[in-house]
Amino acid sequence: MLSAPAGLSRLDAGLLGGLVLLSAALLFWATDSAILAAGFMAGLAVAAAGVLLVRRVFPAAVSGEAAAPDWTMLRQAVNHDDVAIAVTDRAGRMVCANDLFGTWFNGFVTPPGLPLEGRGAEMLKNAGRIAWRDGEGHADDIAIGPLQLRAQVTRAGQSEDYLVWRFSALERLDLVAEIVRHLDGSAGRTLGHAGVMAALVSAEGRLRVANQAFLLRALGEDDALHYAGRDVAPMIRLDDAGALYFAREGDRATPVRLIQIPLAPADSNTPMLLALLDEEMGPADRGTAQTYVETLLSLLPFGLAMVDRDGRFLYMNRAFVRAASLPEGRMPRYPGDIVVGEDKGPLADMIRRHSSGQQVGGDLSIRLAGQSGDPVSMRVVGVRGLGEAAVLLSLKDSSEESRLKRQVAQASKMQAVGQLAGGVAHDFNNILTAVLGACDLMLMRHTPGDSDYDDIQQIRSNANRAASLTRQLLAFSRQQTLRPQILQLPDVISEVSHLLKRLIGETVQLSVHHGRGLGAVRADPGQLEQVIINLAVNARDAMPGGGTLTIETYPVSAADVRQMGNEFMPPADYCALKVSDTGTGIPADVLPKIFEPFFTTKDVGKGTGLGLSTVYGIIKQSAGYIFADSKPGQGTSFSIYLPVHRAGGDAPVAPPPPAKPKKSQWGTGTILLVEDEDMVRAVAERALTRAGYSVVTASQGEEGLERFAQMEKVDLIISDVVMPTMDGPAMVRAMRAKRPDLPVLFMSGYAEEQLRQSIDIDDVAFLPKPFSVAQLAEATSAALDDAAHRVPNGQ
Repeated sequence: MLSAPAGLSRLDAGLLGGLVLLSAALLFWATDSAILAAGFMAGLAVAAAGVLLVRRVFPAAVSGEAAAPDWTMLRQAVNHDDVAIAVTDRAGRMVCANDLFGTWFNGFVTPPGLPLEGRGAEMLKNAGRIAWRDGEGHADDIAIGPLQLRAQVTRAGQSEDYLVWRFSALERLDLVAEIVRHLDGSAGRTLGHAGVMAALVSAEGRLRVANQAFLLRALGEDDALHYAGRDVAPMIRLDDAGALYFAREGDRATPVRLIQIPLAPADSNTPMLLALLDEEMGPADRGTAQTYVETLLSLLPFGLAMVDRDGRFLYMNRAFVRAASLPEGRMPRYPGDIVVGEDKGPLADMIRRHSSGQQVGGDLSIRLAGQSGDPVSMRVVGVRGLGEAAVLLSLKDSSEESRLKRQVAQASKMQAVGQLAGGVAHDFNNILTAVLGACDLMLMRHTPGDSDYDDIQQIRSNANRAASLTRQLLAFSRQQTLRPQILQLPDVISEVSHLLKRLIGETVQLSVHHGRGLGAVRADPGQLEQVIINLAVNARDAMPGGGTLTIETYPVSAADVRQMGNEFMPPADYCALKVSDTGTGIPADVLPKIFEPFFTTKDVGKGTGLGLSTVYGIIKQSAGYIFADSKPGQGTSFSIYLPVHRAGGDAPVAPPPPAKPKKSQWGTGTILLVEDEDMVRAVAERALTRAGYSVVTASQGEEGLERFAQMEKVDLIISDVVMPTMDGPAMVRAMRAKRPDLPVLFMSGYAEEQLRQSIDIDDVAFLPKPFSVAQLAEATSAALDDAAHRVPNGQ
């Protein structure tokens, strides 16, 4: 019986034989010739035998199937120094992998089921799905332990039924990149020739890079090519006497000395550089090795210095010199020479404790002699040095960090003092309101010539001076009420220039220069005049013997701001105002404090210390920036930058608003007065009653609502804004829910702009504290008139 031809199943062969016999039977039936039918079958048999013969002689040409691949040869072909490769089939089975794959993943685990960190396994699985679908997939930033990897998955094979997984180490630019580059290059070979075996080890103790001298001693020639990610601990052996050996070299190994070089002060999560030296090196060789170790230390970005057992400097790199602010080319003899006197003893004691050679470290807060009083952290580590036990000192150049910390601390202090000043001014305004109101009521009963009239006027004058002081406090805390307008700086300077000439005197010359192309700014002209006057008065006091006061205006573009490199001022178009003098200048230790409130260098009684702090607050509240530049003996300049105002193209400069006609101080109507300060409420009630109004009082918001519900008619609500339990805006909203057209007059010691953001109520008037009796009466009359005009217009 013939076997089925290769490539056909038994069922297919049976069907083919049946068709042949059927064909012969049909031929015999049609021709009635047995000879012809037999010849037909014989011809088919000869043809089949010929096909079988050809397939046996040339099996590869007719089979149509590729021969099974030689996986052993393929495994040798995919061996790679820095890329781990694995091949899997469509059933998810591992076909082959190179040696590096087994090293990195601790065995030949079939991807994507690798022991990866975090979501690495999920990312790798998704990359495999994409590769089956699109032909190629990627998984970036996956990790196994400290090893960061990037995976590329590619569909391959003649029938595209295999996946090739390639894993490469992810290169990152970090602090150890320079070490890696030099250690794996010519510097590593040079160290090896000098007898120094160097390696970079991760915080987990795995090998990242090493020179050939280390690899040959620790791993041998066979494994030296695949060292990345290996654990270093099994490579080193420690005997009972405390000597170190390479474990691979056995009992006849040469003892080595280990120098541990941390790459970051006080940080155990960064790699560490290891340098190993043979104990049997002679003095000459050891000196050469020390030279190369010093060369290696000079490449590090951190300040490092080596100290011998007696506490003397052996070496310090350039970063250490910069961090300690030492003069170039002059190395101090002892570490105590670089710190202040109080820190010499603690530093010497710590170095003495760590000089025994024990590989432990500690941090010490010191103050450097060549810098300010800000403390810095010094790391002291005991190491096994070159020939004798030594200490490694690490010092970070923190000058830029300290500068930023001082700036942040200064800004935080200014903000905190501003909040305190604003709160003090608010409470003081309540007191002044009561004092001024009482004075006004007393003056109504006393005429000029009365024995008490002058005393009352004196009290009122001093209260007004105190009110001016609170306005300065509010200006510094950026909580004053501004009336911004769109204006040009030259116009403001022109308005105040006549007053400046009288203020600065005849011995000081005033010089004004205006640049071209100035844009409009949005600010309060009265406050800008106050800024210029304060700066001019300070300049006059700094030039007791006369000099020149220069006021300049000029445009500053966004490109100019970028070129200035100021990190606090965003790039934009500004109008600059510069006020310079030729006076005595400001000392460097005083310059950071000039904008603080109540800070003054003038004699007692000659200054309040609020001039520059007021300038600072006004400029900041106007969205501007102010900087001071001064050198003792060369004068001082204040540069103010105000942003250019742009609204709908070239907006014209707005003229000052017309003055409103003065309102009557007499009137009629029923007023609900809500004020939590008893003295303010009493004065306001007396003033309004004297002006002709009927007044009902309440001490807080909830009581005000009760009084409002009991009153049949209320013409006006006068209320404080900030009150306990229920504030003024909440009370007014409840009242307006019952009577939407209810007139309201708010009074507060806080700034109107600040309160407008929290009040958010339409059609309300505002009266800032402190106010006089006349101002209260005028504001009440104006609020009632505005409400009367709104009602007809609304109808």
